Amino acid sequence: MEGRTCLVTGASRGIGRGIAEHLGAAGANVVVNFRSSVGEAEEVVAAIEDAGGSAMTARADVTGRREVEAMREEIHDEFGPIDVLVNNAGITQDTKFEEMTREEWDQVIDVHLGGTFNCTQTFFEDIKDAEEGRLVCISSIVGKQGNFGQANYAAAKSGLFGFSRTLALELAPYDSTANCVAPGFTETSMLETVPDRVKETILEDIPLDRFGTIDDVACVVEFLASEDSSYITGEVLDVNGGMDL
Repeated sequence: MEGRTCLVTGASRGIGRGIAEHLGAAGANVVVNFRSSVGEAEEVVAAIEDAGGSAMTARADVTGRREVEAMREEIHDEFGPIDVLVNNAGITQDTKFEEMTREEWDQVIDVHLGGTFNCTQTFFEDIKDAEEGRLVCISSIVGKQGNFGQANYAAAKSGLFGFSRTLALELAPYDSTANCVAPGFTETSMLETVPDRVKETILEDIPLDRFGTIDDVACVVEFLASEDSSYITGEVLDVNGGMDL
């Protein structure tokens, strides 16, 4: 990853932070995108730099096209065009579908799919023109299996499968790739809010008998972002401990 520039959206915490730190440790220039958590984003940059890497923060709400375009100019001024885009930014607004408001539906769809559209189109020329450009979208096992109270989240995460496969076709003529990573239940702040009895039920369905770690996911993303994955495109890589078996 030496000399490559990677933008990770929603990178101030959780899986996004883990991805950013892995890419930084591999030698990449890392752009830590955030919407409001400036202090946490600066901590990620400091961690990367303390480990000998190079990083910068970039504030932008991915649902705002102008903010994303302004972020591109900021990145270009600091590092030049990017080589890798990791679409990770996401939110949840969980409730049963019959009680879900249109606002709760739209907010989740807009961040996961609208934000992915904005960032990918804004940086499309960068990825296309890179020697080996990489697009990686972070989906979820919920996009494959569904989940009670998450119709909006499941629909958005499922949409990333088709998006990634289509972009794989459109980027292939330029020797750039697009892939999707679908984590299972991973040890993040989101999982911490799940009641223990529900966690026990989930664990019964995981053959490896443990929840995933942020490192489990970040290692896969690092591989897809590297030149080692040059013959893999249009794939959905499950990181779920065997839940689909």
